[in-house]
Amino acid sequence: MIELRDVAYSYGGGELFSGLSLALAPGSFHFLTGPSGAGKTTLLKLCYGDLVPTSGEVALWGEPTTGMARDGLALNRRRIGVVHQDCQFLDHLPLGDNVALPLTVAGRHHEAAAYLPDLLAWVGLTRHVDRRPPELSGGERQRAALARAVIMSPEVIIADEPTGNIDWEMSQRLLALLVELNRMGKAVLIATHDLNLIRSAKAQVAVRTLRLKDRQLLAAGADL
Repeated sequence: MIELRDVAYSYGGGELFSGLSLALAPGSFHFLTGPSGAGKTTLLKLCYGDLVPTSGEVALWGEPTTGMARDGLALNRRRIGVVHQDCQFLDHLPLGDNVALPLTVAGRHHEAAAYLPDLLAWVGLTRHVDRRPPELSGGERQRAALARAVIMSPEVIIADEPTGNIDWEMSQRLLALLVELNRMGKAVLIATHDLNLIRSAKAQVAVRTLRLKDRQLLAAGADL
């Protein structure tokens, strides 16, 4: 689905990482850990085609992103659900319309009625469907961001610290959703500092944990 081959990325005159290779296969579940500033968010952006590597190659469904036409890249990115750290929304639209926005952009707004109620219930936001984003807490915004990322049933889900501002109970509910999607054959990649979340996932599904440190991507130790 997504493959990075001997990728390097430089920023501000310095090399963030190099010689990095990663393959996200159908049904795989990866956690990405590492110290702040190691480049985890940058690596995620390379995976969904938002950045171009300094060297090496990123391929989406077998096609390199370098030289990919804009329309082709956009179509491939619709197959990837992304949960960003900053959780940007359109403040003038109610929550329900924000979550359904990917369907609207894809010309499939009529499908929202079928998917939205169950999805909002799963992330605990049914009562907030008509609220505007500025009225939501940080945790509520993150839950809404996950719902928006998966509403089109993408083949890959990439999440950047999706449980950073929510309590343990809700993080477990979100993890349960991601595990369920993974069991349906979706590939999942989560950047996180939460080792308890990783341990909880390992009890439910086969997980590979990676650590980005000192410009290299390595398999994390078994003590996680």
